[in-house]
Amino acid sequence: MPLSLQSPPCATLSASIRKGRWKTLAAGFSVTPLPAVNFSLRRSIPRILASASSSSSPASSSLEAGENNELNAVSAFSEIVPDTVVFDDFERFPPTAATVSSALLLGICGLPDTIFRNAVDMALADSSCAGLETTESRLSCFFNKAIVNVGGDLVKLVPGRVSTEVDARLAYDTNGIIRKVHDLLRLYNEIDVPHDRLLFKIPATWQGIEAARLLESEGIQTHMTFVYSFAQAAAASQAGASVIQIFVGRLRDWARNHSGDTEIESAIKSGEDPGLALVKRSYNYIHKYGYKSKLMAAAVRNKQDLFSLLGVDYVIAPLKVLQSLKDSPAIPDDEKYSFVRKLTPETATHYHFTNKELVKWDQLSLASSMGPASV
Repeated sequence: MPLSLQSPPCATLSASIRKGRWKTLAAGFSVTPLPAVNFSLRRSIPRILASASSSSSPASSSLEAGENNELNAVSAFSEIVPDTVVFDDFERFPPTAATVSSALLLGICGLPDTIFRNAVDMALADSSCAGLETTESRLSCFFNKAIVNVGGDLVKLVPGRVSTEVDARLAYDTNGIIRKVHDLLRLYNEIDVPHDRLLFKIPATWQGIEAARLLESEGIQTHMTFVYSFAQAAAASQAGASVIQIFVGRLRDWARNHSGDTEIESAIKSGEDPGLALVKRSYNYIHKYGYKSKLMAAAVRNKQDLFSLLGVDYVIAPLKVLQSLKDSPAIPDDEKYSFVRKLTPETATHYHFTNKELVKWDQLSLASSMGPASV
């Protein structure tokens, strides 16, 4: 029996997402659908996820040429990507890349009129999914079809890459992640989406990083997320991940309410913000040792965060920060902010890392397989 294209099927998928079927833990943090969608896989994606375009050019299509404002000034150093839901602000800040996730599908199902609604409805009307035996397999099939259909539509709308979220319940299952990516890639092949336009967003657990290493060896681009420590960032870069995403603001929030983490305490003791410090350290590591990964700074909360990270490959910034930058004229000798590149490949070569920090991924993998006490 064919499924109705009305709201009930979408409501069913929406309810399943809300009930937590796409919840798990990754790297010790709760992984739940995010309320906002990075409409540009972060500029990485934009020109990268973000990712994730491999271009190192800092230009962004969301900027208005010729305007002497702070937004254009900072865009000379990093690719700035709007952190927004897919439905608004196309005109003010046109996305250059995008991320498709369970949160995005939830948003589509919650809106009465959106250009992406048909992509979801067509997935829910797929007879091959409706004919599966169990409720769980049918739901998984509908979800995969929907996320790929929306991803296919986004590929037509943005010039950069589109990052597709991998089910976070697989965060600790290397083979499961690889199978899921292959399944999604097969569906993208069916709608003729080129592989070079795609990234696959994977939690940066040890199992997720190992999956990224194997997928990258196949030529499949990966986007590591939920990176909250230098060990994760270093391992992901060693594994060859295309994009590594660090949540600056979330790390700051964690540091305010927790103690005992040596990495965070070290940053605070030296007078640094833990999130900003992790981005800088990871950037210097990637460039000092010649890894191919592009670094994405997300959860940027204010202009000062952004100014402190100029030079990082991609910055995902909220609309209120972008609007503030756009409304502020760029003054070359501004006493409060100076538009100076803080991160460069040249200065990275002089950054010192301890022997402990330079532990190799194969050693980390062995330690993690032996249990937490050995790491």
